[in-house]
Amino acid sequence: MTSLLRYRDDDAHDEPAVTLDGFLGQSNATAVRIEAGEDARVLLPHLDRIALVEVSFLKFRDGRGYSSARILREAGYAGELRAQGDVLVDQIPLMRRCGFDSFAPEAPVDEAVLHASLTRYEHTYQAAADGHVPVWKRRHG
Repeated sequence: MTSLLRYRDDDAHDEPAVTLDGFLGQSNATAVRIEAGEDARVLLPHLDRIALVEVSFLKFRDGRGYSSARILREAGYAGELRAQGDVLVDQIPLMRRCGFDSFAPEAPVDEAVLHASLTRYEHTYQAAADGHVPVWKRRHG
């Protein structure tokens, strides 16, 4: 696994993430891993004690993790939200818009390609979890 890519100011959470079932069965875990197909909404009553939610991407083409990120961020989750697994460099800007703020891709990430991908588009057209103001809203209020 390559090094962790983070877009947060705090220290990386290094406690191993437990499975969703394991988390729900414990009272002291602060890191949880969501697999594809698991419902992130079951975590909503516990958001105040979770420091890390790691969302597994088994295949790059499986978009269910994006929905998990949006559900958690829209519910007010402010902890670290990590995309782990088959994460491609060109997906990272979209994942950041959904609320992911750290990444643990299986394959190495070319830093120049990542920078180009993150800076490619100056404007956004929809509101999202990243807080960017859509271009239409800036023009029309």
